[in-house]
Amino acid sequence: MRSVAGTIGEWRLLEAQRDHGQRLASIGQLAVGIAHEINSPTQYIGDNVRFLRDAFEELRPLLAACAALRRAAGRETVARDVQTAFAEAAQQADQLEYLLGEIPKAIHDSLEGVNDVSQIIRSLKEFSHPGNGEKKAIDANRAVKTALAVTRNQWKHVAEAVVDLLPGLPHVFGRPGDLDQVLVNLIVNAVHAIEAKGRKGDGVKGTIAIRTRQVGRRLEVEVADTGTGIPESIRDKVFEPFFTTKQAGLGTGQGLAIARAIIVNRYGGELTFETEEERGTTFRIRIPVPGPAELHAKEHR
Repeated sequence: MRSVAGTIGEWRLLEAQRDHGQRLASIGQLAVGIAHEINSPTQYIGDNVRFLRDAFEELRPLLAACAALRRAAGRETVARDVQTAFAEAAQQADQLEYLLGEIPKAIHDSLEGVNDVSQIIRSLKEFSHPGNGEKKAIDANRAVKTALAVTRNQWKHVAEAVVDLLPGLPHVFGRPGDLDQVLVNLIVNAVHAIEAKGRKGDGVKGTIAIRTRQVGRRLEVEVADTGTGIPESIRDKVFEPFFTTKQAGLGTGQGLAIARAIIVNRYGGELTFETEEERGTTFRIRIPVPGPAELHAKEHR
């Protein structure tokens, strides 16, 4: 007969495998967009590097002539052939002013592109491999940034992201990656609601607004959209597993159910929503904030 500890251990292993599978499934759904987000900056980085290569080749004769002129400058008189070579090189570099203006821009843009790619990869790594499952202090603002980064290609074509994050927000206690998963589900849900409204209307971009706040001893994260809203007839079903009104291929009906289960069962919080048809929906996460002593005790338990 198996021990209770053994049964609990097996249950936790199965739960961890299920969570990892759900996270990988989310990545699979977002994979094409993530690849595009990485491809765009790498393309202009490549273009800029090729421009810098060609610019250097154009400047090479002038730089060589400058070096020769400098060597000759120590003499009382500069040889005429050195002066002639410098004048010819300067004349051939007819785009000198243009290059002096464009080269710094190319370097700046390339560095920004490298930072963009690094941010996407870092966010993807955090989302797909959140750690060993042990509970720890969680930064909700960082979770918001990670979720927005991995879903960027989903929302950037249909909505503007408006972010209002409270600086110095207290940490909550939970498993790494859980809050990221919840926020990804809510953002993707918002995208689909805005797309559905766009198909009915004029196709104008919507808005996804994410805000973090502390209200008393609770952390609040709001994800608001300007989508279709939730019809009154189904509002009591949105958190039911496998319930969905989306077209085939857009969702399994598990996203909101999983999100609520994570917030309620793992954080001891609540996930609620306010909605108005054709105006949009706001999902509100509320999570208890442990005091400093309580957080320290949980982290070292």
